[in-house]
Amino acid sequence: MKTSDSTTLLRPTRLVLLFVTAGLALMTVFPLLWMASSAFKGPAEVYSVNPIPADPTLENFLYVFTEVPFLRYMLNTFFVASTVTVMGLFFHSMAGYALARLNFPGRDLLFFAIFSTLLVSLPVILVPLFVLVRELGMLNSYAGLIIPAIFNAFGIFLLRQFYLGMPKELEEAARIDGCGYWRVYWNVALPLSRPILAALAVLFFLANWNSFLWPLTVTADEDLWMVQLAIASFQGQYSAAWNYIMAAATVTALPTIVLFFIFQRQLVESFKTSGIK
Repeated sequence: MKTSDSTTLLRPTRLVLLFVTAGLALMTVFPLLWMASSAFKGPAEVYSVNPIPADPTLENFLYVFTEVPFLRYMLNTFFVASTVTVMGLFFHSMAGYALARLNFPGRDLLFFAIFSTLLVSLPVILVPLFVLVRELGMLNSYAGLIIPAIFNAFGIFLLRQFYLGMPKELEEAARIDGCGYWRVYWNVALPLSRPILAALAVLFFLANWNSFLWPLTVTADEDLWMVQLAIASFQGQYSAAWNYIMAAATVTALPTIVLFFIFQRQLVESFKTSGIK
């Protein structure tokens, strides 16, 4: 009787949680669906409250790819995001392994200094970072877009947490076989960290794919524009042409959505294995 009564009491709670979860999911997905729907509407219909286009058209996408060099903007974004991701994973994995496994003076202090940068947002350091990039002659260049974006304290923290939980017996066996620190990192630690590296790759790629403030600061040349700058320019130049803006936003969001669905399992597993609760 007690078990039956407790089960009965839990059912309303579960129903409430189900409705709340469904509501949050709908609130998250609805703007994306509305954006995709508006991308197929004409100029006269884009302000309609009807979520389904009455007369679907592909002219918005044709305009984005023919009248505007949007493909170049996407290639710029892909190049910058991919380069930052690859270089960031390489350097972050080395830093995370060193902070987790190597004993050297000031290791904990160094990690604390790196971790404390998570409390500093980009707008706070935007001006000094811009001055530094300008003095190095990297304005209006891919180097100015890529190099300042490589460092990420969150990636170092996550990889350090992963390497702290890695069995030391594997490293000791490698050292018995004559491996130095580099070979232990390259042949043992790095292959074992593929799941969390895949998750970080998704996070880094998405962050740089959607970056706006830093590219806006360091690039004045339209040939170096990234997609978020291009969409912002559409809104400024074509303030009433929301059908073009929605089409460009849909094209921009599609690769990130596909990437997330492909690697969503690695994202969940990375947080499980990193010690973050």
